[in-house]
Amino acid sequence: MSLGKQIRKQRERLGLSLEEFAVRVRTGQQTIERIEKDEHIPELQTILRISTVLDMPASELLESTTTESEVDEELKNLIMEVGVKRTKLFLRHVKEFSEDDVLKVMEMLKEIKYKN
Repeated sequence: MSLGKQIRKQRERLGLSLEEFAVRVRTGQQTIERIEKDEHIPELQTILRISTVLDMPASELLESTTTESEVDEELKNLIMEVGVKRTKLFLRHVKEFSEDDVLKVMEMLKEIKYKN
C-alpha cells in the first residue's frame, strides 16, 4: 500500500476529517490531500508529525508502504552505490541507536550537506 493510501486509511480509521488532520499535523489541507493522493512526498518532519497524530511509529508507517521485494531491490541498489564496506560500517554503528536518534542524525547530515 502506498504511503498516501496508508495515511488516509489510518486517518479515516481514527475518524479524523481532512481539515482536522491537517490542523493537528500543522500543515495545509491541500498538502495532506496531495500526500494522500501520492502526488507529494512529505519531508521527514512532516512524516514524524503525521505518525504522532496517527499514533503510529514512523517506521511502521513507512514499512507498511513497501513490499519485501521493493526493499530488497532498493537495498541492493544502495549497497552498490555506497559500497559494501561503507554500508557495513554504517549498519554496525546505526544498530546501536534508537529510531529517534537515527532520525535526528539524518536531519543533522541533511543540514550539513545543504549548508555548504
